[in-house]
Amino acid sequence: MSGQAAIVAHAQHWSGTPYHHRASLRGAGADCLGLIRGIWRAQCGAEPEPLPDYSPSWAEAGRDEALWQALMRHMTPAFVPADGQVLLFRLQSRALAKHLGIQCASGAQFIHACPRAGVVQAPLSAPWARRIVARFTFPAVFDRME
Repeated sequence: MSGQAAIVAHAQHWSGTPYHHRASLRGAGADCLGLIRGIWRAQCGAEPEPLPDYSPSWAEAGRDEALWQALMRHMTPAFVPADGQVLLFRLQSRALAKHLGIQCASGAQFIHACPRAGVVQAPLSAPWARRIVARFTFPAVFDRME
């Protein structure tokens, strides 16, 4: 299984995990960042830096794109869509970019965590796709699936 396919497979293993802000434990609770953190631990090893405080609000405004900056420090920006990429979304025009997902199903779907549904695989519909502000790939992927 390729590295990107392993990332999608691992993300799919998180399906059904309930939503819990700041959590990252498959089957017990995760938010969108927690999903990415869990995949990181399984694929790359220890998390690269301590997790700062962050608000659950997708409408949070400000100038400090902390999540985007952290992704730039630890992942590789991607410019051609591909399954297994981390998608960064800005859900409101004046808000910070702070929602994450994993592209899958040849770009037709993505896996993410949202408050009402938990971790789900959902259509990457036009309203979602137009909110993508950046894409990233995990660093050299090691097949360390749990």
